[in-house]
Amino acid sequence: MNRRTLLLTPPAALLAASAGAADSPEFVVATGRRQLFLDDAGVAAQERVTRTLHQPEKRGAVLRSPHPRQTVQTRTAPIWDPELQKWRLYVLSVDQNLWESPDGVNWAPGPVTNQRIDMAVRDAGDPDAQRRYKAPLTNTGFVVSPDGVHWTRTPTPAVPSSDEANFSYDPRDGRFLHSVKRRGPFGRALALATSRDFRTWEDYGLVFHTDERDQELGRRKIAARLANPGLQRPELDVPAEYSVQVYNMGVFWYEGVYLGMPSLFHQSGRVTKDWPDFDRLGLSPAMLAEVRKYGDWTGYHEVQLVASRDLKNWQRVAERRPFLENSPLGAGAYDIQTIIGPSAPIVRDQELWFYYTGIKQYALIRSGNTPGYADYMPDKGAICLAVLRRDGFVSLDAGEQAGQVVTKSFRCPGGRLHVNADSAQGEVRVEALDEAGKTLATSAPLAGDHLWTAVRWPGEDVAAHRGRRIALRFHLRRARLYAYGVE
Repeated sequence: MNRRTLLLTPPAALLAASAGAADSPEFVVATGRRQLFLDDAGVAAQERVTRTLHQPEKRGAVLRSPHPRQTVQTRTAPIWDPELQKWRLYVLSVDQNLWESPDGVNWAPGPVTNQRIDMAVRDAGDPDAQRRYKAPLTNTGFVVSPDGVHWTRTPTPAVPSSDEANFSYDPRDGRFLHSVKRRGPFGRALALATSRDFRTWEDYGLVFHTDERDQELGRRKIAARLANPGLQRPELDVPAEYSVQVYNMGVFWYEGVYLGMPSLFHQSGRVTKDWPDFDRLGLSPAMLAEVRKYGDWTGYHEVQLVASRDLKNWQRVAERRPFLENSPLGAGAYDIQTIIGPSAPIVRDQELWFYYTGIKQYALIRSGNTPGYADYMPDKGAICLAVLRRDGFVSLDAGEQAGQVVTKSFRCPGGRLHVNADSAQGEVRVEALDEAGKTLATSAPLAGDHLWTAVRWPGEDVAAHRGRRIALRFHLRRARLYAYGVE
């Protein structure tokens, strides 16, 4: 569990902050949209609370490669097809690229597609049924399909990438998100292009890359990992080659905010292109030519969480702590060295399901005391599942000593106030405040673990103040507050 203590604010200042929050009219609480606590964008003041980043619970591998020499990977999210009543997932690195499942856990090969598709989405809102499925072909262009099996090229030119890509779409936002890998100031970095019609794309260029702070933290992390016998050890340790770079990043829209899950590659060493022993490794001619031309690297990955409201400026969540990190040795997990993070979660009832790539080794293997290279190892990787409480990325927590959180003021939209909160060992109460900080309504105490429940008001309901500028003050005692919203 990762925690950060927020700024402590005297009780008197809380009232002043809520009164002054009317100076932030840009803060909107829209009906049907949940407000998260990824950052302080909607918070005016807080006292005795802690911001906690929550990692999803790993459920293990759900799709393994049918071929020992091939490592199944994903760069997209499963698609629900209501006509088939099945989930579909497009994968890469194996011959069978389309898989299907009735429940998102048990997967079987799907129909054979007329061309290779590594990532795709289903757009139910397109009036043209021939364009129901949509997919990018990395560095080649774009294709559409009526059924996800038979694909046709479109005239749209490709969004250029060095070699990696990711793809997602959310009909509530109506924007296709295509992230690609390009070179940044510290090596691999993230560029992004978007489209609302899948015909014209706006290429934002480089939008996210690592910085000097990542390099500083990375050097410490690599050294600590090499000293930890419980973790998979990278095959090379060359401090002069230590580096942290963005290998891939899924981007998705969630409750009015864009979230990204960058896979940060912690490079611990490099086999240079003039390494003398390549000829003895038994590589295929194509692989040998590739490695001789570029060399190769070793290291490990971790996935962090970032947020943006414009897709161009990204803020780290929870001070760069890992959202997904390598599993320890001895547990039978695949993700002990490489993690290619999820593209986007799928919502299953009150949970978020994340599908990601886990690989036991990066590229290099060790033969005795001599570093060597292999283009495969049996049963090397799988697509894994991790599950998070809905809205459960970050919570604001209070212990035995009660804490408070005051939102910025907003125009009350009417409807019933709901919260996502765990107060099984304590309670949550809510006050509605006017612009002067005066209490308009006070809720009944809320006890228990509530994934999404309506707040009860013994007196006048806050909905009675529809159209008026209000702020909310949450009182927390032995409780976690994940989100709130109006429905």
